[in-house]
Amino acid sequence: MTVRHRLFDHAWPAGEFQFFQLGFVVPDLLRAAAGWVADFGVGPFHLMPRAQSTCRYRGAVADIDLQIGVAQAGPVQIELICDHTDGHSVFTEMAARKSGNRFGFHQIATLTRDYDATIDHYLGRNHEIAAEMGHPGQRIAIIDTFAEFGFYTEVVEDKPSFRTHLAEIARTCRDWDGADPIRILTRDGYRLPDEPHPRKDAHR
Repeated sequence: MTVRHRLFDHAWPAGEFQFFQLGFVVPDLLRAAAGWVADFGVGPFHLMPRAQSTCRYRGAVADIDLQIGVAQAGPVQIELICDHTDGHSVFTEMAARKSGNRFGFHQIATLTRDYDATIDHYLGRNHEIAAEMGHPGQRIAIIDTFAEFGFYTEVVEDKPSFRTHLAEIARTCRDWDGADPIRILTRDGYRLPDEPHPRKDAHR
């Protein structure tokens, strides 16, 4: 008999999301995901393909190289970030602020329907934009709130397709029976870390 973790009894939040995600920078994505599963019962983790892209970092165009994994833990999503960027990034700069430790809790994330107004709010509070990135049609900014709170604040532009993606991950984690705790997403579904071929739809 599978015992469901009590965190998964929480319903997915309705309406505007506030602090829908907590982000952590990790040195080894597979190991970190396995730790969350074993120690906290959070899973399954969905690991995205490693991706190289460009962003604006501290006002200048910069390359970025990331791989992330996500899982739902009650009302919030846990994001694990493995930064492979060659050079400085909004993730590596944390080391200068944490006595040389570049790993650990990095950001909270919010979802907003009025991206420009939300950015203006933070700028009006004298916070700087540390980085801007995102996918075509969706903007993401990481605001430097570290001095005041000890972490950054990520602002994600609200899009229906992104909400659908969040809901699919949340539903998979809510209904998880403990099988396949770490899932490497592929075009056709997902595969396990020690298997070369996809198994099935990642969100069923």
